[in-house]
Amino acid sequence: MVDAILAGGGEVTALEQADALVWADPRGPDALQATLDRAPGLRWVQLPWAGVEPFVEVIDHERLWTCGKGVYAEPVAELALGLGLAGLRGIAHYARADHWGGPRGVNLQGGRVTILGGGGIAESLLALLAPFDAHVTVVRNRVQAMDGADVVLEADRLHDALPGADLVVVALALTPETDGIIGAAELRLMERHAWLVNVARGRHVVTDALVDALREERIGGAGLDVTEPEPLPEDHPLWTLPTCVITPHVGNTPEMAVPLLAQRGIVTLDQALEASRETYYARLKY
Repeated sequence: MVDAILAGGGEVTALEQADALVWADPRGPDALQATLDRAPGLRWVQLPWAGVEPFVEVIDHERLWTCGKGVYAEPVAELALGLGLAGLRGIAHYARADHWGGPRGVNLQGGRVTILGGGGIAESLLALLAPFDAHVTVVRNRVQAMDGADVVLEADRLHDALPGADLVVVALALTPETDGIIGAAELRLMERHAWLVNVARGRHVVTDALVDALREERIGGAGLDVTEPEPLPEDHPLWTLPTCVITPHVGNTPEMAVPLLAQRGIVTLDQALEASRETYYARLKY
């Protein structure tokens, strides 16, 4: 990150003298607030993650704030594909086996995939799915053509995109409209062999409804990199379900995240402040 700041024309300096802060500390909003209190001159803050929910209480209107949206799309899409394949091809089942069993599994090759979300993760996942020759439906807020997608539907047509899908991937932002977007009704529309993969936010899926669907074998299984609650308590029933694969929110790890954030290229403070001024003028105008 230091190299990226220098390459962007910036200077790494003491906090009290800084105009900008690149925040990569995993401790969260309390530590960030304490840092901001020590540096009242900060005018620009770069947050490390795509989601800003943890920092909502800290974000103010006096500074320019930017996030890591789109930076981590490729590793998250890679994990989504891995979880989907582990489920559909029976790898999750075989990994828990203690004896030689029979054949099981469903092809992703030539299968049908539904992706919820049309952002960077969806774009990266579409590229990864291309060699599988799968029929892919994307459900997103605004309908527009996407490379690799056979069908793009508006969000209010989600129920049309679930029947027939072998794999359903949740890869969208958490908003009031998407909170609980996969509940009992949606799970009932999925095929009995289909796998649900969630690499977005745990609250997209109604946990109790998912537990019921898995227990009753109404869907093939679930691959979850995020859960509600999170971290998932050790005594939670999801841990005991053989058709549920859980990874601890590792769509991108710190080792992956830091180089990717640096590779995006840190813009100079002057450029950031220019963007801030343009936003301010727009607010005055409208």
